[in-house]
Amino acid sequence: MPSSLDEAVAALAASPSAVPVAGGTDLMADVNSGLLRPGGLVGLGRINEIRGWQYADGAALLGAGLTHARMGRPDFAALIPALAAAARAAGPPQIRNAGTLGGNIVTCAPTGDSLPVLAALEASVLLAGPEGNRELPVSHLLTGMDPLRQGELLAYVRVPLLHAPQTFLKATARTGPGRATASVALVLDPARRGVRCAVGAVAQVPLRPLEAERWVASLIDWDGQRSLAPEACTAFGEYVAVACIPDPLPAADGTPAPELPPAAIQLRRTVAALARRALGRALA
Repeated sequence: MPSSLDEAVAALAASPSAVPVAGGTDLMADVNSGLLRPGGLVGLGRINEIRGWQYADGAALLGAGLTHARMGRPDFAALIPALAAAARAAGPPQIRNAGTLGGNIVTCAPTGDSLPVLAALEASVLLAGPEGNRELPVSHLLTGMDPLRQGELLAYVRVPLLHAPQTFLKATARTGPGRATASVALVLDPARRGVRCAVGAVAQVPLRPLEAERWVASLIDWDGQRSLAPEACTAFGEYVAVACIPDPLPAADGTPAPELPPAAIQLRRTVAALARRALGRALA
């Protein structure tokens, strides 16, 4: 088992059909069910350099091997509160103890709790591969705009440190930890007088309702108390929900658009409530 990133990259180069594995909470489920049949596994569990974090140029450089349990602790929560909240909500203890930040990103599951947080924080990923290292926005990796190349692995995640209010909320189909039916990450950026919001679990990748962000940012008194009337928070929630779950469009032949299905209507209500509450908490 490799003990450094260089050794892991070399192991992947030596066995092109092998795949890297850290916590394995999703990967091993696919292997055991027969959905994935890799030529081998390259374990990353002994690479200490990716199991912590460091600071560089106003950002936190997070190792891809950080577990959800580690990110949920108070010292990390003081650094990136929204990501810590997402880590604590990632599932039962056995999942949080094994699952890693890098695995959550690379798996690209729509319900990945860290993904909307990283999108709202406009994080970037640092990849290590046989042709060297490169950095790209996390959104490019998630959308497939710039996917992992052969032999590459996710080494670090760079998260700008805003030192400003940020929240993460999720809804599940049952009480307690579970897969999200919808989630919302919201970040205030006083330096740029902006609000950044990302909605998870309602599409294949986190969605940024940019018009809603700009609208609500224009209402905030950035030089004063940064407070909003409850009606404005409610309107923001509805704005976000409709942007992420739009009404069906009419057919090309002029046939009227179908009604929004009841399940989509309920999901819209859930997203609206989460966005409203997230904004309210960030402004409190």
